[in-house]
Amino acid sequence: MVRYDKDERRRILGEELTRHPFFTDEELAKRFKVSVSTIRLDRGVLGIPEVRERTRAFAQEAYSTLKSLDDQEVIGELQELVIGESACSTMVVEESMVLTKARVARGHYLFAQANSLAIALVDAPMALTGSVELKFIRPVQLGELVVAEGRVAKRKGDKYWVNVVLMVNTEVVLRGSWVLFAKDREDVWETEME
Repeated sequence: MVRYDKDERRRILGEELTRHPFFTDEELAKRFKVSVSTIRLDRGVLGIPEVRERTRAFAQEAYSTLKSLDDQEVIGELQELVIGESACSTMVVEESMVLTKARVARGHYLFAQANSLAIALVDAPMALTGSVELKFIRPVQLGELVVAEGRVAKRKGDKYWVNVVLMVNTEVVLRGSWVLFAKDREDVWETEME
């Protein structure tokens, strides 16, 4: 990356954090080839809080709009949610999530993060996964931050088509397409009684 003068670096830093709000100061310092303290100073001048504060603010707003899941059913930390449109969540891969020998995340944790994000996008009291087409691109290592981004591609009646991508930094690690069904709670009870 090219070295920027102070004003140009701050302008680009602001744009980067608008597009990728979960970058840490350390990651930004590497990208801009400056010290972490320079990034902190630039953020301070721009009035951009540290990553923990940015994450907390996004999460509070997102959880308040949840409709099809309870807070505890979301795998990872919900960062952004516009029901029926788009959503974002984050998850740090912890020791309990990795395979003992390979030291990479178990696939079901990544699937669970993506699946719960897809369900959260459905505008109904309950959503059920109908089908999923999924591709794991690369293993995720212990300690990596996984950012999931989901978008509703199409909606027809009670059927939703949702695309979800999981990334580490800007590298795609999982990609999937979901077909989900919006249900009222009464619909589910009628099915169980039959």
